[in-house]
Amino acid sequence: MPLLSQTLLTTSTLLFLSIHPGALLSAAPHDGSRDADRPDDIIDVSAIIPGAVLDLRYTTAHNFVGRPIPGYQAPRCLLTRQAAVALAEVQAALIEQGYQLKLYDCYRPQQAVDAFVAWAEDLDDQRMKTEFYPNVDKQHLFRDGYIASKSGHSRGSTVDLTILPKPAPPQPPFDAEAQVSCEATFGERFADNSVDMGTGFDCFSPLSHTLSPAITGQAHDYRLLLKGLMEEAGFKNLAEEWWHFTLRDEPYPETYFDFPIR
Repeated sequence: MPLLSQTLLTTSTLLFLSIHPGALLSAAPHDGSRDADRPDDIIDVSAIIPGAVLDLRYTTAHNFVGRPIPGYQAPRCLLTRQAAVALAEVQAALIEQGYQLKLYDCYRPQQAVDAFVAWAEDLDDQRMKTEFYPNVDKQHLFRDGYIASKSGHSRGSTVDLTILPKPAPPQPPFDAEAQVSCEATFGERFADNSVDMGTGFDCFSPLSHTLSPAITGQAHDYRLLLKGLMEEAGFKNLAEEWWHFTLRDEPYPETYFDFPIR
């Protein structure tokens, strides 16, 4: 579908949502790939935000592990319906300002979290250090809170995301042999097609703290814009990661799902 058609479809859907806020709460297309242990209210975000821009890094090799992650069998963003509808509010607000959302990660199976833990324990695997943890000793990833045995993503109401210009600029393919530090300046680090957020996504660094005093100017302003709009829609930010938000009233606060994304 051409980008213009996607834009018109997204805008019309969000307008409908603003007029009939309860209508999409019960709307979800038939999903033949649904697992038996996947709740009916964990849906594909595209049902609520048609044409959503996805850059789902864990389905690819462009992540801190350097390979596709177990459980990510398809490039789909799954969230609880409540979180998806709240996210549509943020999308609508950004579109009014000439921007849009880009989603890096949504629901994350527990098996993927387990794979992260196993990777962190393998100290010999340093293939992605240059980009994702250039100034952190891998043996300290647990101690410093970068890796944990549980993730809010597995509860279905947490999302990693950024702000994207509209229309979206092109993004080059990732080249593992040409890694640049995620702490490098905008224009030097990987040419993610988002706005300048001060670091790359999944950057294991104090510079990724949302309110890091070292991040100033436009990057600081973009972080506050994203944080403010997400909080207005009912999300809370993880202070250590400018990209990470969880719905405050998440429907499964104690449940960590493990069904695969497919």
